[in-house]
Amino acid sequence: MSEDGSRRQAARLLIARIWPWAAALGSGVLLALCYAPWDRGGFIWFALTPLICAVWFGTKRPFLIGYIAGLVFFTITFQWLHALGELFEAPALIGLPLLLGAYLALYPALWTWFLARITPATWINSWRNLATGALAASAWTALEWVRGWMLSGFGWNGLGVALHRDLPMIQIAEITGTLGLTWLVAFVNVMIVIVVRRIVGEMGPGFLRRIRWEFSISVALVVVVFSYGLRQLVRPQAPARTTLQIAAIQPNIPQQQKFDPTAEDEMLATLERLTLMAAAMQPDVILWPEAATPRGVFADQALFDRFEKLRAAVPCPMLVGTVEQTLEANTPRVFNSAFLLPPGPEPLREPPPTYRKIHLVPFGEFLPLRPLLNPIAGDLVPGDIDPGHERTIFPLRDAKFCALICFEDTLGDLTRRFVQDGANLLVNITNDGWFLRTCGAETHLANSVLRAVENRRPLVRCGNGGVTALVRPTGHVERWLEPHREGFAVRGVPLADGPQTFYTQRGDWLAWLCAAVSVGAVTFRRRK
Repeated sequence: MSEDGSRRQAARLLIARIWPWAAALGSGVLLALCYAPWDRGGFIWFALTPLICAVWFGTKRPFLIGYIAGLVFFTITFQWLHALGELFEAPALIGLPLLLGAYLALYPALWTWFLARITPATWINSWRNLATGALAASAWTALEWVRGWMLSGFGWNGLGVALHRDLPMIQIAEITGTLGLTWLVAFVNVMIVIVVRRIVGEMGPGFLRRIRWEFSISVALVVVVFSYGLRQLVRPQAPARTTLQIAAIQPNIPQQQKFDPTAEDEMLATLERLTLMAAAMQPDVILWPEAATPRGVFADQALFDRFEKLRAAVPCPMLVGTVEQTLEANTPRVFNSAFLLPPGPEPLREPPPTYRKIHLVPFGEFLPLRPLLNPIAGDLVPGDIDPGHERTIFPLRDAKFCALICFEDTLGDLTRRFVQDGANLLVNITNDGWFLRTCGAETHLANSVLRAVENRRPLVRCGNGGVTALVRPTGHVERWLEPHREGFAVRGVPLADGPQTFYTQRGDWLAWLCAAVSVGAVTFRRRK
């Protein structure tokens, strides 16, 4: 072989070794671009294709390839968590996105391991190709579902969430939930690779004589979902029987200030001033964000008297997010709670209707596996908040609403259970000030949009620094206030009177089906 030939051969070998890793990195970056702050959701339809090609055509280490892609994706998409390092003046927390990504990357790694085991032996059978695509999509969907509850769960930025701005496509969520969108996106990515591979292999004189059903059926499936969504958007909606005037207070109190006990009077003065200004516009209810006060409403008599004075001046109920400290069976308990304080001037003689947050934030409100992890992270999470256990529905005129606290509005199964209990309005009170001026609040909003569509109920969000907004049952977002600005907004919110959706009634039925199909496929493969 000539010297030039040897160089070309060496170059080809080098490219053959490098390109699968480059493809994994490319998929990780493409996936990250689909979410805030870039929000290029259209990329999600092909973001996985480089990774799929690397697994099927370029590597014998599918698990590692998938892990690299997942590590890149999750580290970039959750990079806003580094703000906690600045907030707590703890340099170690700057690496939190990488640490979280190191765990979450296991899920795409398991998927690529599965994908390698269903590699088609031949590419010319349309029905086997479709079955391969359905199996791969089911495996990704099942793993994404598990990610949402394993170790308390962190299911943010699933594939379906990337479509939160594509209103026609997301309407199918009222039947399948967000995981139905995830399944469709994963299926399309796999079928793109299969169809292109088959076309390349069949180029020749007889190319036009064959019908490739995998292409036709894949396109038809996307068209059906889009058409269904378009029909839901354009069909006439029955007028709402009730419209509530809702006031949302956005105090924009810096998180560092909340740590300072001497700043309590200043914080309360801001909240009182904005509340009285909003009350002058005669709303039906006033919303405060999560943990609006550093201490609980009933922390001491002086603080309670201050709330009583404010209640007497406000002619409507107030939903107040606060820390609740109680003593149960001689054991002190701490809850992240929401109180619905009735209007004055009668003194408050008994505890108001209360919701205690059920789903707590791991490593924020409690430390998972504390006996094991306390020596490592105990200083960052010195004490655990107690979870609530009851789903409280607050009555308000003709409305019944729930108060989802913090990231509970990103949890599909929890939200639908409130709607099953009778809620026709979803309210989220949150404090995304933990993440300073990063894209954390926008990421939170994107993950919550699908709750309104899944249940066909409006979602009102009230944040300390934003995003304070209304998400209509179609998924359309109306921003009420500019983020990171102090202010208040009073808007009319039409209530949804329609029947409960299929998703509300059945929940994550698709996830259970996908898990059963995936486990069945692995079992069959091992036995065979």
